[in-house]
Amino acid sequence: MSNTTGLSRRQLLAAAGVAAGATVIGTVAPVHRAEAAPNSRRWRGARTQNGWPVANRDEVESYRIEGSDARVTLATGAAATVLLHVVRRFHYEVDALGRGDLSGHRTNRAVAAHFESNYLSGTAVAIRPSLYPAGSAGNLFPREMTVIRDILAECNGVVRWGGDDRSRPKEGHFQIDVPPGDPHLDRLVRTLEGWRTRPGRGAGTPVDLLDSSRRSAARALQARQRPF
Repeated sequence: MSNTTGLSRRQLLAAAGVAAGATVIGTVAPVHRAEAAPNSRRWRGARTQNGWPVANRDEVESYRIEGSDARVTLATGAAATVLLHVVRRFHYEVDALGRGDLSGHRTNRAVAAHFESNYLSGTAVAIRPSLYPAGSAGNLFPREMTVIRDILAECNGVVRWGGDDRSRPKEGHFQIDVPPGDPHLDRLVRTLEGWRTRPGRGAGTPVDLLDSSRRSAARALQARQRPF
């Protein structure tokens, strides 16, 4: 469904929420969580919640999402490779993205939830943050949820989805969830880079979302990641 044809059901639900309240499978080691006071409104650490260092402007780059005029600023290297893959699949399989639909690296340390600190390191992306704000849930259709679970499983637990946060879900949020240099991250990057050079692989190619092995992998990962 294109975002140029008007608000979708999930977008209307998300907007209402603002008004009302506001295939590689393995086991990934837990991420070191940086410190922050439980009720903090400002992130004060030198590292973000996922263990990555707060990034300077010369450590990030603006990337265009292929097939669209959307752009996002992310930490260069492995984080960008993985998150761009996630965003590309969202663009092709969930909803087409356009200019202004993505938010990545930022320098503003104000956070509504601890996972939002990861924008400071350029290791997280928010899709349509005004329509999927922190605290709003239930904005995605079942098929769209199936796509998201498949993307997460494809990323082998290296990526976590903000919609799995039980206390303050954010359904447009995706973050790197392993520390720098983690072998699972390095392995995923090599896989994604290989897909980019081979026709018929990677984002934009047909995926059988009903394949039993993919569904099983998605359910297994969901069970591991759901207690955010």
